[in-house]
Amino acid sequence: MDESPKGKKCKGMEGLITEGSEMIEEDPGNEELDAGLISAAQRVEHYEIAGYGCVRTYARLLGEEDAVSLLEQTLEEEKEADQKLTSLAEQINLQAGDSDDDEEEDGDRRAVKVSSGPQRGKAGKGRNR
Repeated sequence: MDESPKGKKCKGMEGLITEGSEMIEEDPGNEELDAGLISAAQRVEHYEIAGYGCVRTYARLLGEEDAVSLLEQTLEEEKEADQKLTSLAEQINLQAGDSDDDEEEDGDRRAVKVSSGPQRGKAGKGRNR
């Protein structure tokens, strides 16, 4: 498009990264830390999906079909990453939940409850929205 791409610091993304870092500082157990990091990564992915989706739509409206194709490819990669994180979260959150039960019985540590991605049910049918 004969334009030089220039980066600009994204305050929204910076906030998501800060939230993830703060969670690490809370010193959760291993499973809770994994669940929290997956949750933070999914929020980043969702932010990226929204951005690429909007830019792809703008490119389509401007008739920039080469850009549309590249942006669609990137958007699909981000969606695949989100799906992988959802699969991991389904396993890790169960482990973290089991760990919370053990910690509550032992009273050794403070439990950190973390959720990642949408819950499966009638409304979501297991898909991220």
